[in-house]
Amino acid sequence: MTTARDIAERLNLSVSTVGRALADDRRISAETKLRVNQVAEELGYVVNRAARMMRGARSPVVGLVVPDVRNSFYSTVAHALTETMGVRDHQVMLCETGDDKRSELRQVRDLAAAQVSGVVIVPTARPLPEVARLLQPIPHVQLLRKVSGLGPHWFGIDDRRVIEMATEHLVELGHRRIGYIGGTVALPTAAARLAGFTSAVTAAGLPDDQPTILGPPSSTELGASGLHQLMSDPNPPTAVVSGSVQVTRGLLEYAHRTTLDVPGAVSLVGFGDEVGFSWWGPGLTTISLPMHDLATACGAWLMHRISTSAVSGNDANGTSSAAPYSSVSPGVLIERGSTAPPALS
Repeated sequence: MTTARDIAERLNLSVSTVGRALADDRRISAETKLRVNQVAEELGYVVNRAARMMRGARSPVVGLVVPDVRNSFYSTVAHALTETMGVRDHQVMLCETGDDKRSELRQVRDLAAAQVSGVVIVPTARPLPEVARLLQPIPHVQLLRKVSGLGPHWFGIDDRRVIEMATEHLVELGHRRIGYIGGTVALPTAAARLAGFTSAVTAAGLPDDQPTILGPPSSTELGASGLHQLMSDPNPPTAVVSGSVQVTRGLLEYAHRTTLDVPGAVSLVGFGDEVGFSWWGPGLTTISLPMHDLATACGAWLMHRISTSAVSGNDANGTSSAAPYSSVSPGVLIERGSTAPPALS
């Protein structure tokens, strides 16, 4: 393997000068940096990251901790972060927790041991205390979900408002019995979405006994079984709102499998806007969310914190070095053919 000493001998420079040139040290002239990098490329030199980390440098890797990579939200986030980090010579390491707090701890512990530069995390409902301790010295930011014990920095969506919008749309069409299928309220995002549904129902003066089914937000089965349960009721709803993208998939699978008449028998409003949603059946009315832009902004902010921390040498998440930061993105209701006024009984 080619070493910095090989480059130094070729150019008649000291090893320390070559090392500084490769690290883009401002004490080294642009001409010398160019010569060193040209020879390094010619000889196939690869930076020994492990050696740098032993000298106290952090890895040029940013950890992304998500519950479920099958969720299109998180695959979009991974893509956007990879683009954002790539232009800054950083890489993304993807970690999946399955929404299990012990798996989350294991993933965060491994990231800390690898001395990553930063972490973007979609936390579980109740992270173990050690997760907060491990993240404290690492620049990190929460995405979508926000748990107070993991720090004040967060990028998310207006969960309450997006479900209010979906429900208000159905109310305006004339629906008076509306079902909701969403995640367990142990998750802050799911709790906010349910609050949005309840708020819209109350504001419309509808009865407060609207059918509600809650469960794992990452489960397509919840969507399918929930819609089956609602439509099997003697007094079924004329419309249903989905509270997660996976639940939406379950709704659509069930409707397709059972040839359920949408919107004749029931109107459906989805969550998220995957590629297939626009051409499913009559086209799915849904809440579109700016996940790519949100993740890009989150990544850019984190890179700023990483660079600030490197310069100052301070804790990147302590109150002394970074004021609490939150960014909330709105959703947009996309109206398609899956919603219509309720059929006359």
